[in-house]
Parts: sequence; structure tokens; C-alpha cells
Amino acid sequence: MDVLAGLLEGPRARGAFMIRACFDPAWSVRIADEAPLSVMIMVRGTAWIVPDHGEPQLIRPGDVAVARGPDHYTVADDRTRKPHVEIRPGERCVPLGDTPAEQYRDLGRRTWGQSPDAAAEMLIGTYQARGEITGRLLDALPPLLILPTEVWDCPLTPLLADEIDKDEPGQDVVLDRLLDLLMIATLRAWFSRPEAEAPAWYRAMGDPVVGQAIRLLQDDPAHPWTIAVLAAKAGVSRAALARRFTELVGEPPMAYLTGWRLALAADLLRDTEQTIAAIARRVGYGSAFALSSAFKRVYGVSPQEHRSPAA
Repeated sequence: MDVLAGLLEGPRARGAFMIRACFDPAWSVRIADEAPLSVMIMVRGTAWIVPDHGEPQLIRPGDVAVARGPDHYTVADDRTRKPHVEIRPGERCVPLGDTPAEQYRDLGRRTWGQSPDAAAEMLIGTYQARGEITGRLLDALPPLLILPTEVWDCPLTPLLADEIDKDEPGQDVVLDRLLDLLMIATLRAWFSRPEAEAPAWYRAMGDPVVGQAIRLLQDDPAHPWTIAVLAAKAGVSRAALARRFTELVGEPPMAYLTGWRLALAADLLRDTEQTIAAIARRVGYGSAFALSSAFKRVYGVSPQEHRSPAA
């Protein structure tokens, strides 16, 4: 698995919230749903995205924006306009002030706002749950990133715009996969940009020694790695590998391996029905007890508690 594949493996939508939002001036919507990740494509018109903490950003037709939760933000036709409604967890729309409830309403299949042919139209996809592999991805992203159409023309916009209105068998799954493709394509384009601040371990992949060591650990986390074995594979001494790895990544190789193993385990606990013992073997722990001890030490809950729907 290359580093970009490892980073982007996280987006796996399941029943994602997908909608076409249509607004006429004056409009303003506060987003407080605390979803981990949302992507917005401006189809027509313009909009301001105003984070609670950060500079407002204007998006134009063809621009793609990605907002990282759980931070709140406002989307409006004017950067100074106060919100008319607030979107809360569970996609609940709550009018604010004296805004009439019917001003922002359901307009038909996966369409919401004021009028289907309004001046501003956005396609919005939101991930509802945070998995631990996704956590590594989220940590690599700014709270808000914008890809203007001048630097990246999203090839999936026409397909998503067409599919979002359909109601055919399996349509929710189709939209989930389209959202995944859209997110991966957007993030791949973002990480190629000079302004993207990738995490230290991602940048370290360019180092001939540390990059090889990271690939070895990511490709085979269940292997009984030691610093000596890893150094031999990378063609350097143990001291040289440990020093350079820590310098570039910010933590020693074995600490990085532990974090990777536990992140994989957390994802498998949520996404599969494998036993804890099977997951332990798959990620490099000798027993369910060993995995449980390490997992609880890092995440504060047991693997079984993490797997619970209430977690």
C-alpha cells in the first residue's frame, strides 16, 4: 500500500448525507451537525463559508470545499449575514430568530432550500461517523480547504449532480461510493498542492530510508517487527533508523507501528464482525488480551466498548 492509498483508505461512506441545496438571496445556514467531514461543490452562484475560527472563504461555480468537523461554520450569500437556520446533529434544521420554518424546506428527493431553480446551488455530501483510519486523515487536513476550479476541475461533479436526483435500487450505495470517489479525488488533488500541509509521516515518505520503513510497517503490520529487523530491511543501522525516523516523523518507529496497528484494529472493530482475537492476530498482537490492554491504554475504552453502536 503506498502512502497516499494508506491515507485515503479512510473514506468509506455508509448511508452518507447527500443533498442538493438551493438558495436565493438573502440566505444563511449555520452548520453545527459536528459531522467529521463534509464536501461541498458550488454548481451555480457563489457562497461564503465562514468558520467560527478562521478566515471566510468565497467559493464560485466549480469550486470544491472540504470542511473538517466537529468545528461549526456558516454558509451564506454574504459573509456578514447572520444565520437564518442551524443544521444540528441528525440533520435537524432549526430556525433561528424569526425565520419562518417554511423558508428552508424539503424540495423533493435529496433537494432542500428555497427553490429548485434558485440563484445558488450546491451539492453537499457529509460523512456521519468517524473511524480511526479516518482520524489519521482528518488530522492531516486543515479545518477548511478550498480547491478552486482554476487549479482543479472536478470530473465527478456532473455524475454526482445526475445521480443525486435518482431513486433507483441501491441508490444509497451508489451515492456513498460516489462520495468516496469525490473525497479521494479532492484530497489527492489537495495534497499535490504546495499550500497543503501534509503530516510529518506523509512528508517523510519522500526520504529513501524512512519512507521505506513506513511502507514496510503499513504493508505488513502483523509482522513481528523489531527495530533491528526494520533497520536491516531499510539498509541502515538501528541507531541511524531510530534517529532519522524520529526526526522526520516525530515518534520512534515502534511507536508509529503501535499507532498504526491500533488504528487498523479500531477500523476493523467498527467495520467487520471478526472476533477480537482474529483482529488481534491480523494487526500484530498475540492475543485478544494483548490487543485489549494496548487499545484501552490509548483510546480509553475496551475494543468491545469501541465496537458498541453507542461508542
